[in-house]
Amino acid sequence: MLGRRRPINRPLGLSTMSRTSAIRKTAAVLAGKATGALSRITRRGGGTTLPGDVARAIDPNILTKLAADLTKGSVVITGTNGKTTTSRLLSYLLEGAGYKIVSNRAGANLIFGATAAALNEAGPSGLLKADWGVFEIDEASLPKAIDEIKPKATLVLNLFRDQLDRYGELESIAKKIEQALSRMPANSTAILNADDPRVAEIGLGLPTKPLWFGLDDTSVAAKELPHAADARTCPKCGASLIFDAVYVGHDGVYRCPNNDFERPRPTITARNIKLDGFDRFSATIDGTHLDIPLGGLYNTYNVLAAFAVAKTLGLDATYVAERLKDFRAAFGRQERMEFRGRHLNLVLSKNPAGFNETLRTAIDLAKGNSFLIALNDRKADGTDVSWIWDVDFEHLKGKATVVVPAGNRAHDLAVRLKYAGVPAAPPETDPGKALDLLVKLTNEGDTAHLLCTYTAMLDLRAELVRRGWAKPYWET
Repeated sequence: MLGRRRPINRPLGLSTMSRTSAIRKTAAVLAGKATGALSRITRRGGGTTLPGDVARAIDPNILTKLAADLTKGSVVITGTNGKTTTSRLLSYLLEGAGYKIVSNRAGANLIFGATAAALNEAGPSGLLKADWGVFEIDEASLPKAIDEIKPKATLVLNLFRDQLDRYGELESIAKKIEQALSRMPANSTAILNADDPRVAEIGLGLPTKPLWFGLDDTSVAAKELPHAADARTCPKCGASLIFDAVYVGHDGVYRCPNNDFERPRPTITARNIKLDGFDRFSATIDGTHLDIPLGGLYNTYNVLAAFAVAKTLGLDATYVAERLKDFRAAFGRQERMEFRGRHLNLVLSKNPAGFNETLRTAIDLAKGNSFLIALNDRKADGTDVSWIWDVDFEHLKGKATVVVPAGNRAHDLAVRLKYAGVPAAPPETDPGKALDLLVKLTNEGDTAHLLCTYTAMLDLRAELVRRGWAKPYWET
C-alpha cells in the first residue's frame, strides 16, 4: 500500500493549483467588469473604483496577476501634487510610440482604482493584453502598490502637507515611501525630485542610487519660502535650511548651513523656462526644447518628471518634444470649457502649496480677476479644512473683481476671505447656484478660474455635465 502513494510534489498538484488560481483570476475579472458596467449604466459612477473592490474580494492577488500579463511592465507615479497630469503625459507618450497602455487615467489612485483600471482592459478570459501599465498611486497606498505591481520605475514627484486627517505629518509618509522604494525589484529605477527636501531625504536613504530631476532656472524662482512651507529644516541636524532659490512650495535649491544635507545634483534638468499663464510654457529639458500647452511652473515639474521616466524607458527626446506639442490636460486640471458665454478654467487646488501656485498662475501670469473657489471636506478632500488659513488668499486683494465662495464649506472659505481683506459674493453651497451666481457677476467673454478641492471639482463638473456643457469625467 505504501508503494502506491503519490509523490507529494507531483506535477499534477501544481497544475491543479495553477488552474485554481487561473479560475479565481477569471472570476475576479468577470465580476469586476460586470460591476463597472453596471455602475456606468446606472449612472452611479464611472466604474473607476468599485470593480477593484469586488475583484479583490474574490482574488486578493488579482492586481499582481494582471500586472504580470503586461509585456513591458509598469510605472508607478506618486506624490502629493501632479500625479494625474504626469501619468497622462507618460501614457500619451507611450501610446504615441505604438504601445498599448493600461492606466487609471480618471484619477482613482488608491489600490482599488489601479485594480479597476487593469480589470477594465482585461479580456473575458482574464488576460490583460497590454504593453505598459501607468498607475498613479496615492502616497499612502504606495507600499501595497509596489508589492503588488512590481514596477520597472517608480516616480516620486513631491511631498506637500495634504489631508493630515489621513496621512499625518510629512515625516511619517516619507518614511513609508522610503521603505516601499527599498523593496522595489532589483531591476527597477526610482526617479525622484531633487528639489524637494523631503523627497531628497528619501532618496539618500535608498540602497540604490535614484535618478534625480529638478529645475535649473532661477529666473522663475522666488527668493524666500512661502510662510506655509512644509520642509524648512535639515533632516540630519535640524538646522534651518538655506534656500538659494524657491520654485514651488518648498521645492527649490537648498543646503544645510552645517553641511549635513543639500540638494542632490539632478541628472535631468529644465532650463530656459518661459511661462504664459495657464496656456503654455516652454523649456529646455536635458538639451531638448519643448513647447507644451500647459500653464504654471508646477506643470514644468510634471513635464520634466514625465520626460525623465520616458528617457528611462528608452523613448527618444526629439519624439517626446514633438509628441507633447498636442497634449491635452486631464479633467479638472486646467480643463477648459464654455458656459453661457463665459470661458471656464477648472483647476484642482487641494492643499496650501497647490492653491498658492494656482493663485500665482491665475493672478500674476494669466491676469485673472474672476474666481469661483470651491471647498469641500469629504473623505477624498480631507475632513480637516484648517489648511485654508495657510493659503495666501491675500494675493487676491485688489486684483480680483469677482470671487464666489462655493462648496459644502463655503462659509468657512468666506470667513477666510474676509480676514484676507478680499471682497466676496455671499457663500453658496449648491454647485448649480454657485455657477449661476458666477454668470450673474461676470460678462459674456470673461474668463473665470474655478479653483476647487477634489470633490468640489467633481460636483461642479457633474453640474456642467447635467446641463450639457461637459462630458462625464470617465469619457475624457
